[in-house]
Amino acid sequence: MDLIEIHEKEPMSREAAAARLHALADTLTKENDVEFDQGGLRVRVHVPDEVFLKLEFELGDDGSELEVELTW
Repeated sequence: MDLIEIHEKEPMSREAAAARLHALADTLTKENDVEFDQGGLRVRVHVPDEVFLKLEFELGDDGSELEVELTW
């Protein structure tokens, strides 16, 4: 299978980012799949019952970054 990557980066309020994370969390709780749309490409991915969660936080002079990664 070819590698499919969907990258999204857009400015938004902290509250809007939290709402987006809540929506993803709700989907993971209720469904076995997550769906991504970008530029007419729709990808539906099965998420197993057990995943690995990785959290990274970086603090630097030019800004901070919080990265949340799920793998399976």
